Amino acid sequence: MGGKFPQLPQEVIEMKRGKKYVEAAKAVDRATLYDTAEAISLVKKSAVAKFDETIEAHIRTGCDGRHADQQIRGAVVLPHGTGKKVRVLVFAKDAKAEEAKAAGADYVGAEDLIPRIQNEGWLDFDVVVATPDMMGVVGRLGRVLGPKGLMPNPKAGTVTMDVTKAINDIKAGKIEYRLDKTNIIHVPIGKASFTEEQLSDNFQTLMEAIVKARPSTLKGQYLRSVVLTPTMGPGVKVNPVKFA
Repeated sequence: MGGKFPQLPQEVIEMKRGKKYVEAAKAVDRATLYDTAEAISLVKKSAVAKFDETIEAHIRTGCDGRHADQQIRGAVVLPHGTGKKVRVLVFAKDAKAEEAKAAGADYVGAEDLIPRIQNEGWLDFDVVVATPDMMGVVGRLGRVLGPKGLMPNPKAGTVTMDVTKAINDIKAGKIEYRLDKTNIIHVPIGKASFTEEQLSDNFQTLMEAIVKARPSTLKGQYLRSVVLTPTMGPGVKVNPVKFA
């Protein structure tokens, strides 16, 4: 069973796609690098599923994440949010736990949450915030939370004493961005139901943050490719030169 899989002809690939996908894909020229406004217009039109699709940005960088000085990780508040209700879990005790509850955290706890997450596989939350004194406890969940990108991190503002600000930012549309193992950043920028202006504002805000996060040690091209995609539709390439 060794060797590579044969490259399927485009007609065969399209047969395996749904009719809606194929129709939507016809409007997108895969060889073209679109400007932002045109790309957003196309990606909205290609979101034809029966649910409100998420619009995502996939940014391939020239970084090598194996080097610590070329890691990219941070957070940015999107002006129009992501359109998704975000469930926040806060690790805190005493006064800080009460503060987190008052600020609208969905779940608050401490050591009591460890067996629930570790043994029962409970993961009904999207973001984890922790006060610095709780990181010893949270660290025991590293093997569970780490691979899912849920570990609190000071760079992302999720290890903090100001739990109220952290929760407010997250609920307002704060997203975390980071390199994956293939040096690509994947982040949601909104929903197909958003206006083109809302998606454009969110996308511009994200790209400004990512451009600022360029590692000083990186030589050569930083943004290799930028693609916008709806959940079920084709990707639309954005000209990365506009952001360099």
